[in-house]
Amino acid sequence: QVQLVESGGGLVQPGGSLRLSCAASGTIFSINAMEWYRQAAGKQRELVATSTSTDTNYDDSVKGRFTISRDSAENTVYLQMNSLKPEDTAVYYCRAPRMVIGTIQKGLRYVDLWGQGTLVTVSS
Repeated sequence: QVQLVESGGGLVQPGGSLRLSCAASGTIFSINAMEWYRQAAGKQRELVATSTSTDTNYDDSVKGRFTISRDSAENTVYLQMNSLKPEDTAVYYCRAPRMVIGTIQKGLRYVDLWGQGTLVTVSS
């Protein structure tokens, strides 16, 4: 079974830092892009950061404060969050929108996979 598992959420004071991790496991052939989303209470889920093999992109609300990075060998993506603000409070989800799973011998297919989410609370 292929899955994404996030970790690293928690309670932090304004101005503090957290690092989220998202590890992909299972029979993974390749991962192109990995993304971080967040969803605050009562709001729609929004895209925070994207990492592809050639580029990274950020929502304007987190530029200069958040950094997305990947360890391709470990199929893991990270989100380093600095200078956190109360408005960053949300459940954070990672996503692999076009992960290729399976083997060449048994067949390959694309999946759009989400993690279960990890709660980040920024409060004094």
